[in-house]
Amino acid sequence: MGVGSFGDNGELFFEIQLIAVSGEEFSVEALFDTGFTDGWLAINTQDLEAVEWSLLAAQIEVMTARGNARVNIHEGKVIIDGTEVTIPVHVGNEIPETIMGALWLDVMQLFVNKPKGILTLEFVSDG
Repeated sequence: MGVGSFGDNGELFFEIQLIAVSGEEFSVEALFDTGFTDGWLAINTQDLEAVEWSLLAAQIEVMTARGNARVNIHEGKVIIDGTEVTIPVHVGNEIPETIMGALWLDVMQLFVNKPKGILTLEFVSDG
């Protein structure tokens, strides 16, 4: 079970690992953003330099909270809730922090009990 933490303004944060092509793992704190509805993960171009993920699509136009932006889509490997997965990752210069998108909710369960300080994210089993 992935245990998260609350930010100063009630944000939801989870620690995930980015897996570089070399196999090296980088732990990052990712903001869970349910408003990011068309993607799994978004990172800044600067972070891509460390992981060297393969390009899937270039200069895709997406809508962000700041308006339209162009991003590249890369094939990335991450570890979340102890499970390694390969996902398409939005990469751009205008992405201020690592962001987890709402598509995770298609395969994971988010449990939030802020008064008790409980925040978890775990894969939903088929059985």
